[in-house]
Amino acid sequence: QVQLVESGGGLVQAGGSLRLSCAASGRTFSTYTMGWFRRAPGKEREFVATINWNGGSTYYADSVKGRFTISRDNAKNTVYIYLQMNSLKPEDTAVYTCAARQSLSDYQYWGQGTQVTVSS
Repeated sequence: QVQLVESGGGLVQAGGSLRLSCAASGRTFSTYTMGWFRRAPGKEREFVATINWNGGSTYYADSVKGRFTISRDNAKNTVYIYLQMNSLKPEDTAVYTCAARQSLSDYQYWGQGTQVTVSS
């Protein structure tokens, strides 16, 4: 059974930090590209960051570049994906979701999301 379970969301003041985690199991996710997406109230889902299978390549949306860091731990059967979020802004408020895709395909597995709220 495929599971992507996010955790670590919460309420934080502007300028603060949060670390999101995503536990991925049920497939060989150590070979998958993983990504973080977010959806703010009333807006479309947007890309945040992605990391390739071995962590050697990462890519960020311009809006989070320099503030957010994506990383992964492939050491165990459950693969963990992290999103370290620093210098948070109210506009970062959204539901954050992790997703997985095999090389050259669309994202095919999605988690349920975790709420991040940044107060001004």
